[in-house]
Amino acid sequence: MKLETFFEKFDQFADAPDAVEKMREMVLQLAVQGALSERHSSDQDDAAWREFVTRFDQRSCESDTDAEPPFEIPDEWRWACLDDLGTTRVRNDVEDSTRVSFVPMALISSAYGVAAKSEERKWSEIKKGFTHFANGDVVIAKITPCFENAKSAVMRNLINGFGAGTTELHVFRRVTNLILPEFVLLFVKTRGFITRGEPRMTGSAGQKRVPREYLATSPFPLPPLAEQKRIVAKVDELMALCDRLEAQQQDRETRHAVLARASLARFADAPTPANLNFLFHKSYAIPPADLRKSILTLAVQGKLVPQDPNDEPAEELITRIVQQRRAKKAKAYSPVDSDAVPFEAPYSWSWVRLGNLSLSSDSGWSPQCGSESRFGNEWGVLKVSAVSWGNFNPEANKVLPPGMEPRPECEVRSGDLLLSRANTEELVARSVVVERTPPHLMMSDKIVRFTFPEEIEKAFINLANLSAPSRDYYMRNASGTSSSMKNIGREVMCNLPVALPPLAEQKRIVAKVDELLALVDRLESDIGASRVQASGLLAAAVAELVGKE
Repeated sequence: MKLETFFEKFDQFADAPDAVEKMREMVLQLAVQGALSERHSSDQDDAAWREFVTRFDQRSCESDTDAEPPFEIPDEWRWACLDDLGTTRVRNDVEDSTRVSFVPMALISSAYGVAAKSEERKWSEIKKGFTHFANGDVVIAKITPCFENAKSAVMRNLINGFGAGTTELHVFRRVTNLILPEFVLLFVKTRGFITRGEPRMTGSAGQKRVPREYLATSPFPLPPLAEQKRIVAKVDELMALCDRLEAQQQDRETRHAVLARASLARFADAPTPANLNFLFHKSYAIPPADLRKSILTLAVQGKLVPQDPNDEPAEELITRIVQQRRAKKAKAYSPVDSDAVPFEAPYSWSWVRLGNLSLSSDSGWSPQCGSESRFGNEWGVLKVSAVSWGNFNPEANKVLPPGMEPRPECEVRSGDLLLSRANTEELVARSVVVERTPPHLMMSDKIVRFTFPEEIEKAFINLANLSAPSRDYYMRNASGTSSSMKNIGREVMCNLPVALPPLAEQKRIVAKVDELLALVDRLESDIGASRVQASGLLAAAVAELVGKE
């Protein structure tokens, strides 16, 4: 495959994760392998190049004995080392009063083609305790994660030609005009150079550094100077093309997002079967998470299925539940004020607080347990993650220590609605309906259980609790200063306003939600398959162009 053909077929790869970034990496790798440039016989006529080749071929490069050339290069090139072409031990000789550039790590970009920025300082202020460099020097971050992120640059336009910066840099300064600093930059930004350097890093986690010797003595692919210039020019051209492709991709994603919002709004205003099809139109590229959220919102607002005038109004159902609660002497919660409702419910629905629908609510028990899950028929205590992710996960538990008596009253039962009382801002008060559960699993004290009469469709209450209006209510009433740990009291849960439909409509809504979410699951699977296919095409195309190192 020709490189031009590769770029022409970008649409086939666009769905691959980080497609443009992988294309940039490929361009750099092709550049240092000589695949972007032609050989010109006149390049070999340069007297300085002929002298270097003659002298170089008569001796061995003083490189790492373990470092074999990582890929093939053209016959006209030479495997050298940066120590053959310059120095990695750099010091400046500058008058103390001279104004120069100061470059902290934050002002060095990971991207190719982005010049380092600088601050103005007096040389006497930064000549000690910092790394020296000058115009034309190549600087490379040596500390993790900056090295892995390809933070490096050719220093240009320094104030008075000199500067200093962060100590976490290696510096290469050429001593011959046979090497172009921009070509060195291409090489140190390649993913191969970085990947080969990672095992060489020393130090503790978070403070690991690649040694200077890796930069100085690694095999370096050296073309004639004229070809280096052609390669750099070609890379600049292709990187500009990558920038345009990325901008087009971002523009397409922006337009798709606008269309997605419009289609969601269209369906919300008129949830007809015809408009439902728009939600699953590939051209709109609606993220599955947004689809799920929209379906849930429409469901609990009564816009997903039509109302049936023959259904018994929810008010009559609530009256019967109130009588059952009085017989159990359950606590009554205040009615929902009209100014507290987040949306207008259909005529046959009624606003009611969650606690006034529940026959009981209770929390579990959190004894001191180890980290092991229970095995077999032992007693276990559920972790909060068992109820945090949309489906009940009985495997998320800790075994009750030997000799500690269980509390059977805390045992989870099929049909329970479980909510997390303490969790992150995103997950606190999330709920699940327990359809099936193994025996001998107890709730922790961070889990709240609600039980309901048979005339309540628990799956609908679960939908209502997970919906956007309920999430907003919980966020307003959560305690805790950190988003990583919020708390919702049982009283707050019991006071949650719920728009309750007639029982028959509750069942129709749950069935329709299940149907639509199955469609979303298939859509998500198709998107994943498309991305895998695009990634495979991209990997194959890159392998064809770059070859194996």
